[in-house]
Amino acid sequence: MGHEMWSADLYEKNARFVSDLGGDVLAWLNPRAGERILDLGCGDGALTAEIVAAGSVVVGIDSSTDMVAAALKRGVDARIGDAMSLSFDAEFDAVFTNAALHWAPRAEAVAAGVVRALRPGGRFVAEFGGFGNVAAIRTALTAVLASDYGIETDLKDVWYFPTPDEYAAVCARAGLSVERIELIPRPTPIGSDMTQWLETLAAPALAMLPSESQVAAREKAARLLAPALRDESGQWTADYSRLRLSATLAGTPT
Repeated sequence: MGHEMWSADLYEKNARFVSDLGGDVLAWLNPRAGERILDLGCGDGALTAEIVAAGSVVVGIDSSTDMVAAALKRGVDARIGDAMSLSFDAEFDAVFTNAALHWAPRAEAVAAGVVRALRPGGRFVAEFGGFGNVAAIRTALTAVLASDYGIETDLKDVWYFPTPDEYAAVCARAGLSVERIELIPRPTPIGSDMTQWLETLAAPALAMLPSESQVAAREKAARLLAPALRDESGQWTADYSRLRLSATLAGTPT
């Protein structure tokens, strides 16, 4: 996930719902005892620990030292690493990832690394932001960046939200056979104020601004979003849309 602006404490406070909603994709993985599994973008290891509890031997990687430290505290074999430059070679029965690959815009590099990491017949199970994910939030952020700070950006170097067809093609070019891929609209109550969501989950976008400007930018984006995403009771709902897939690498499992 992301870069070194990630805080495990802020994630726990403002974004725990992200890993809490990972149960469905974990069921698609169906980890088994003795399997060796790689968790890409393991974050603080909350879901990774569930895979370990199934009896699998799991390696988690994340680009954030703070997140890796939190995962290590959970007893996860977590390491610093980048999903876009994986160095594993035919080591894993499965590669799993939840809520991370939308932070890895070089999708072809990710897929190539997944293929290298898998053993023949191995599987790739993923869920991340898909087409339309946080569309209103992205619109508000790009408007604030442009109108208040003169920064013109489509945020595509920050977030990657493909359609099922686009991502299935990425997988196929890498050598993965996609068996199941779905785009799942998931309006998600966030359990905090939108300014806190932005502080945590839009940190790489806000990092385009000097730190002294970020609070004002978050507050203005939240004001723009309130009519669309905040109900009469004050509850915020993020306009999530998730891409979930299961694919396999050709060959006979060893």
